[in-house]
Amino acid sequence: MMEKDITNDGKVIVFQLKDEEYALPVDQVGAIEKMHTITRVPQTSGFVKGVINLRGVVTPIIDLRLRFGMEEIAVSESTRIIIVTLPEMEVGLIVDAANDIIDVPEEMIEQPPAAIGSIDIDYIDGVTKYNNRLIVLLNLQKVLKMEANESLVFLED
Repeated sequence: MMEKDITNDGKVIVFQLKDEEYALPVDQVGAIEKMHTITRVPQTSGFVKGVINLRGVVTPIIDLRLRFGMEEIAVSESTRIIIVTLPEMEVGLIVDAANDIIDVPEEMIEQPPAAIGSIDIDYIDGVTKYNNRLIVLLNLQKVLKMEANESLVFLED
């Protein structure tokens, strides 16, 4: 069993990167947006694409493909920015597509196998099977940890 609940109510947002599906707890997701014009910020990591002005809030944008070491692709009609909210920051994550919201009961969550595609096992809280699909449950705090300490420092006041 997991150390902590992935979500409070078992609901996750499923999104796609390459041919793999990932999920984040809905309570960490503020919005799902179509692509916006991104303003580049100098001297940030390559996966930090820049910032957007989202309803008056300057929000840093991270390309999750680049964060996980995948190749960059052109923006398509299905590309989305998932706005995630943590206690110390709000960040937008560029994903290939945002698919569904599903219920994942805690008992359906398994420990991650030793290797999952191209992402670091440290970023993963667990995996679940849903309608014959393998969905990787991400640990957002760990995915964003480096950015919080290094790349996004320019946004803190």
